[in-house]
Amino acid sequence: MATILGFSGSLRRGSYNTALLRAAAEITPIEIFSIRDFPLYDADVEAEQGTPPVVLELRERLAAAGGLLIASPEYNGAMSGVAKNAIDWLSRPFKDIPRIFGNLPVALMGATNGRGGTILSQASWLPVLRALGTHAWFGRQLNVSGAAALFDENGLRDEETRKKLERFVTEFAAYVAAHKRR
Repeated sequence: MATILGFSGSLRRGSYNTALLRAAAEITPIEIFSIRDFPLYDADVEAEQGTPPVVLELRERLAAAGGLLIASPEYNGAMSGVAKNAIDWLSRPFKDIPRIFGNLPVALMGATNGRGGTILSQASWLPVLRALGTHAWFGRQLNVSGAAALFDENGLRDEETRKKLERFVTEFAAYVAAHKRR
């Protein structure tokens, strides 16, 4: 089975997006990684100190992965800055973008307290995913709104949302398994 990697675009300990990603990993095998240790992208730092080891490790894992699942909150009508920062690091050097991201199936999901789910966040990802040459998966959407009522300290507790999540990740995993990346 092709490996699916996943990350949350929120660093908050009680993040609904991290909890959503963990719930997805209970349904289908997803290797969750953290972007917490990624420094802010700075080309001067990259030139003087090189790429941080945490970024190098994840780039190699992404290059070998079959798919990527991003659980991104919505901040001010767009993706989170830390999630975009992670992608900015992972997409360097430019010549490696096809090896790391080329034709990589990517699914987007998200949870927020707002009423719109994460529709605007997911839309803001599309130009980025296109620029990287990924294969954005549009088989199903998962935008969780009113998250505070659906999650508790143990994670996702709402059965209706869990059923939607199960359909979403099961279909994405089947797509990844059938997709020929190279």
